[in-house]
Amino acid sequence: MAGIAESPPSWSRGTTHRLVTYLSGCVLFSVGAYLFIHSELGTDPLDVFALGLLRHVPLTVGIAQGIIAAICILVWAAWYRRRPVLMPFVTFFFCGSLIDLLLFLEPARFLPVPAFATMLLATMLCAYASSLIIMSGVGIRAMDLVAIAMVEKWGWQFWVAKMSMEGILLLTGYLMGGPVGIGTVCFLVVVDTLIQPFMWMNERVLRMPNLGMPNLGMPTLQKVS
Repeated sequence: MAGIAESPPSWSRGTTHRLVTYLSGCVLFSVGAYLFIHSELGTDPLDVFALGLLRHVPLTVGIAQGIIAAICILVWAAWYRRRPVLMPFVTFFFCGSLIDLLLFLEPARFLPVPAFATMLLATMLCAYASSLIIMSGVGIRAMDLVAIAMVEKWGWQFWVAKMSMEGILLLTGYLMGGPVGIGTVCFLVVVDTLIQPFMWMNERVLRMPNLGMPNLGMPTLQKVS
């Protein structure tokens, strides 16, 4: 999928469109992560870590995810010898806080579908939401930021980079007592491999510009700060 041409001119690159794409991605990702938790079939690796950490430290999901975001941002900044960027941290904290709110309100109790169907819905939401956040070029999630750097620096496939980092989070969270199940495996295998196909679909079918990874194989990092 590398070498995709410049985005078609029919989609404005203005601030409003970028923010709508970004905020839509954040909301959809938070809903998907919440549904993973609600399904009780295991949650995504980041929340495995966050919920495992909460068993030992009196924090919230938002703060726990913020800690991971800070670490990823510092790694990225050191790698490129640049100042740390703020928006990826905002994304982590914003999504984590939305998850906290959804866990408090528990809207999924009105969703008359079995747990397995809830997990599949969560998988698709998280994958598609991740593609939107990256394509917006605004506040790319800190883990995706490092994954894009691994693509550029080491020539890895994006899904390999993502899966490697999330595998570390998964193992650490599991050792701390975080919830692991078939949903966790589904997220690790399916979500990480669907992000790039969804970006391709958005660009080719919906004519959306990819401002985070414009060529999908030759990412532009200058637009993420």
